Amino acid sequence: MSATLDAAGPADPPLANVSFERVLLPHRSLPPHGFHVLMGLLGIISIAVGIGFVSIGAWPICGFFGLDVALLYLAFRLNYRSARQCETLRLADDQFTVERVGIYGERRLWRFQPFWLRVVLEERPDESNRLLLASHGRSLAIGDFLPPPSRLELAQTLREVLARWRAALNPANPRASQSPSTSFIP
Repeated sequence: MSATLDAAGPADPPLANVSFERVLLPHRSLPPHGFHVLMGLLGIISIAVGIGFVSIGAWPICGFFGLDVALLYLAFRLNYRSARQCETLRLADDQFTVERVGIYGERRLWRFQPFWLRVVLEERPDESNRLLLASHGRSLAIGDFLPPPSRLELAQTLREVLARWRAALNPANPRASQSPSTSFIP
């Protein structure tokens, strides 16, 4: 669900005063260069072992070595395709936006009024958690592809950023820095 859902497009004007921006990306332990090196090594090993099997007369085995490398290549490509997704969190002027890019390149944009925005971290008994942005009875899950410790750190950062923004908005009010975004849902 979203508080306000807008279509992201080139007609959206850029916001002037960006006070916070974070791009969330899924973690991949093997960079693209490492992937190419790994696939090259596996190809060389498969060819060497295949030549050994051909020399003893077991030539049908060579096809299976090629199939193994091809399936491994396909699995890595699917994994890298899922890494295309990202979320951009931005607090600028008087709006908080979440732009989500899916694995196929589709873009969605949610806009929130930051004064009413709450950061909710749902803790679960199995050591996992879920990070939500909530406003006006609706919520949006963010960072689902992040590990639980990263979502916890992101929740704390967002709470601090929103508290500073609210305090700067009304410096005379000492309660402005105490935001409703500090609530936890067990």
